[in-house]
Amino acid sequence: MTTPSIDERIERAGILVEALPYIQRFSGHVLVIKLGGAVDASALGLDSVLQDAVLLRFVGMKPVLVHGGGAEISAWQRRVGLEPSFIDGLRVTDEQTMEIVKMVLTGKVGPSIVSRLAALGAGAIGLSGEDGPTLLVRPHGNGALGFVGDVEQVNNEPIESVLDQGRIPVVASIGLGYDGHAYNVNADSVAAELAVALHATKLILLTDVEGVRDRDGALISEIEPARAHALVAEKVIGGGMIPKVAAAMRAAEHGTAAHIIDGRVPHSLLLELLTEHGVGTMCTPVGQ
Repeated sequence: MTTPSIDERIERAGILVEALPYIQRFSGHVLVIKLGGAVDASALGLDSVLQDAVLLRFVGMKPVLVHGGGAEISAWQRRVGLEPSFIDGLRVTDEQTMEIVKMVLTGKVGPSIVSRLAALGAGAIGLSGEDGPTLLVRPHGNGALGFVGDVEQVNNEPIESVLDQGRIPVVASIGLGYDGHAYNVNADSVAAELAVALHATKLILLTDVEGVRDRDGALISEIEPARAHALVAEKVIGGGMIPKVAAAMRAAEHGTAAHIIDGRVPHSLLLELLTEHGVGTMCTPVGQ
C-alpha cells in the first residue's frame, strides 16, 4: 500500500477542518434520516449511508433512521401469489399483505440494518411504530387502500430512550391504529412526523434522484415551502417525488430543515451535512 504524500495528508486534514463548524453546530441535535430509493436496493449504497450515520453519532449528533422496504414487500407478495397494487403511489394493503409488510420490515430489513450498524461499531435498536406504541395512526382516506394509515400522533418516549442510551433508533414504517390493528405507513411521511415530534434540526430523505428540479430541469439547491407547493400544483414535481416533497414541506413548516438527496452518491449524507455546498435540495424552514 502506497503511503500518502504530505500534500495528500494536508488535503485530508483540510476536509476535516471544513467539517468542524458543522460538527460543532449540530452536535447534540437530532437528525432524522429516511433510507430509500437506491439505498434500499444496494448493499454498497446502504453501507455508505450507515457509515455516515455512525460517524455522525460518534461526533455527537443523534441520528434516527427510518426505513420502508417496498421492493422486498413486492417480491414477497409475488412469492405467495399476490400481485402488488398501488393507488397514487400507495400500496393497497389487505390483511395478508399487512402480514407480509410486518414480516419484511420487522423481521428482515430492520434487523439487517441493526446488524450492519453493530458491525460498524455502533449500538442500534430496531423499533416498529407499533412498539410503545410510537406511531398512532388513522386509516388513510376513505379506507379504499385497506390497512394503510396516516400518522395521527407520535409518542417520543421509545425513541428518546434509545437516543439517551447513545444508540441509533431504526424505525420501521408501521403504525398502530386506534382499532388495535397494524397499518402500513408511507416511510417519507413517518420520517417527517418523527422530525416534527422530536424537534429535529434536520430531516434527510435519501432517494434515487439528485433532488428537486425546476421547470427547465435545473437542480434546485434551496426551495421554500411556498415555491414547492406551486411546483407540485403545476405538475413540475410529480410521481414518486410528490410524497418526498410533501414530507419535506411538512418538516420545514414546523422549523426543521429538510433535505432531499441522492443516496446513490457515496457518502452523500456527509457531503450534504458537513460541507459548504451540499449535494441535493434543501427545503428551508419557514421563518428562516
